[in-house]
Amino acid sequence: MNRQLLLAALVLMIASSCVHRSANFPPDNTDVELTSTNLPIVWIEVGGDSISRDERIGAYMKIIHNIGEGALNYADTVAHPRQRIDYEGYIALRYRGNSSCNASKKKPYSFRTLEAPLKKSSKKKKVDILGMGKDNNWALLAPYSDKSMMRDLLAFEISRPWMEYTPQGRYCELFLDGTYYGVYILCEVVSKGKHRLDLTKPGKSGDALTGDYLMEVDYDDDVNYISKFHPLSSSGEPYKDKLVHFQYKSPDYDDLNQAQIEYINRRIDQMELAFASPQYTNQETGYRKYIDVMSFIDYQIAIELGHNIDGYRKSAKFYKRRDSENPRFRMVLWDNDLAYGNCKIRQGWRTDTWIYQNNDTLYASNEDFLVPFWWYRLNSDNAYVEQFKKRWAEYRESNLREERVMAVIDSLAGVLTSHGAMQRNSQAWPRWGKPVWPNYYIAEDFDDEVSFLKRWIHDRIAWLDDQLGYHR
Repeated sequence: MNRQLLLAALVLMIASSCVHRSANFPPDNTDVELTSTNLPIVWIEVGGDSISRDERIGAYMKIIHNIGEGALNYADTVAHPRQRIDYEGYIALRYRGNSSCNASKKKPYSFRTLEAPLKKSSKKKKVDILGMGKDNNWALLAPYSDKSMMRDLLAFEISRPWMEYTPQGRYCELFLDGTYYGVYILCEVVSKGKHRLDLTKPGKSGDALTGDYLMEVDYDDDVNYISKFHPLSSSGEPYKDKLVHFQYKSPDYDDLNQAQIEYINRRIDQMELAFASPQYTNQETGYRKYIDVMSFIDYQIAIELGHNIDGYRKSAKFYKRRDSENPRFRMVLWDNDLAYGNCKIRQGWRTDTWIYQNNDTLYASNEDFLVPFWWYRLNSDNAYVEQFKKRWAEYRESNLREERVMAVIDSLAGVLTSHGAMQRNSQAWPRWGKPVWPNYYIAEDFDDEVSFLKRWIHDRIAWLDDQLGYHR
């Protein structure tokens, strides 16, 4: 379908009462009406083609985002022809995520912005979408099991002042082939980019060979390297039948040459050997030679605050710059939809345990992917624990003041409810009073869900304060 036909289709689908029904996992209710909204409106047109998780398909996107105090966005583009178009153009689209895709009826998407319709020769096009800076790699997160629709953004907001990079995201309302699909979060992807992790392409030798690299601990679906060390139990014993898998993200593993692969594999080995050494706490030769300790502490605060069962072991992203700039590994935050009491399995709902010690529960549940042994070793080092306590106190005196956290929640809730976006999403995906995997608390309505989230965070902060010796 060419550009002119796509544009015409977008207008006709919104204006007509006979709306095309997409076969791509439509909502339970496809008759939701959107007249006006405070959120950007995103239209994606695939012409009825099937969206895949493995292969990107060509699509066309249009985003309406009127700017100004009290500005609204209107779905009827015929009656409101002068609206501000934030982005309009070609994209390459696919589903994204693992459990967030496989276990959710509401599917998340990955898309890349293109200069022309998708072909083998199509060039990516960097664009500034919703004020988040120019890039070509984006995600549409699909809050489904997270009925508050705010856990990811809340985690990012809490961590943003402390970490070198934390993704930005914006709520929006999505139409796919003319069908209303509900509230999504149009979000940056943790990737190389001037407005993201400003990483340099690694070279072939010397200092250039030492960086920059972006990796993650994750599933075994795309393994690029396997740790030589097994995860540990809460008593420090190895689970010898469990492995930790690394995936290389930027550059992509297929784009690395042999020297680069050997270098980054060796660097991971050196870090892990330092952690495994009896002298691992040595300030000069131990693990501190290989990791940015404060970055790991900031990441741990985010994971432990949310009691995120996926933290440390899935989508646990880390990176390394060139030795001349910073020779140590640093962490990046991602994937928090199951955090903050949203998970009934693997004891994710609890407020009174440490997630880094959760391997025993994970192992007993026959989980294949456990927390890497580094985190046990870090928290067995008194010097690290003392730094952690001091950093926690800094957080608690600033953006982790409880009243500020609650204000962020209220602000996000206001964005979702002030012009009916949450209500429309609930019409499309009716879930109140119903269990959605892996919910722990089954809220009766949005207010009930927000109240639970606040109570859970209050209890979690209180437990962490007690454990870390913080008294305001």
